[in-house]
Amino acid sequence: MSSRIRKYFEISKKEWNGMVVLVVLIFLIIISPYVYRHFHRDKPMDLTQFNKDLALIKAAKTKDGEVTYDDADTDLDKKETHPLMFAFNPNNLPDSLWLKLGLSERQVHIIKNYKLKGGHFYAKTDLQKVYSITAADYSRLEPYINIPDEKFSNKVEGIVLEINTADSTKLTEIKGIGPAFAERIIKYRNQLGGFYKKEQLMEVYGIDSAKYRAIANSISVNPKRVKKIAINKVGIDDLRPFPYLNFKQMNAILQYRKQHGDYTSINDLRNVAILDDEILRKITPYITYK
Repeated sequence: MSSRIRKYFEISKKEWNGMVVLVVLIFLIIISPYVYRHFHRDKPMDLTQFNKDLALIKAAKTKDGEVTYDDADTDLDKKETHPLMFAFNPNNLPDSLWLKLGLSERQVHIIKNYKLKGGHFYAKTDLQKVYSITAADYSRLEPYINIPDEKFSNKVEGIVLEINTADSTKLTEIKGIGPAFAERIIKYRNQLGGFYKKEQLMEVYGIDSAKYRAIANSISVNPKRVKKIAINKVGIDDLRPFPYLNFKQMNAILQYRKQHGDYTSINDLRNVAILDDEILRKITPYITYK
């Protein structure tokens, strides 16, 4: 009995050597991470810029389409302790020089956003429109603000432009419309096929009710200039740029036409289930049934 048990647990020299090799391999695998870390020390990662960007993202929030910033105490609020004062034009001043004037990075970001949205400084007091500029900041900067008159000599008092035919150069003659706004107006006008009423300008990004009231008297609209959509002839690619319809609505219009024949009036379009009264009201001036 004991000999059979002993025989059962016997191993050959070959099996023994294999076990030794296996144990050595397991040992090497276990210690390899420690050996690697000993000979390859990782360099500490510099997170300064990352933390700075992260603070900016956390601080940013959206308010009426504008990027604003909360009052979190971050490096973004740090200012030059000894600002360098010099004459400057706020319309073309680089970020680095705003900082030298004693503004914080947070304030500079807000000024940049104001200008990106088409904002311009026509007079010294316009700098106060940027809400991040405190009364103390303005009082300190005001004597050094220099906005040349010739910079905006193309602004014409009392001008009235027809919005469907004016080019970008003409649009910038209106006080309150800079190159960025002019570009957005023309881009949206092309997508629509033209404006049929002035109030549509408030659909252009950045033109809120206050901005609209400021420029409304300088604008006229000729609805006859609107490019009509031949609803019985168009395809999906023709409708795609039109901002008042989404893809499902466009497809539904074409499918209904395919199944029921040409449209004869707005009443036929009412039969398209996913077109509500608001959509129909918006598209009616742009549709022709010829």
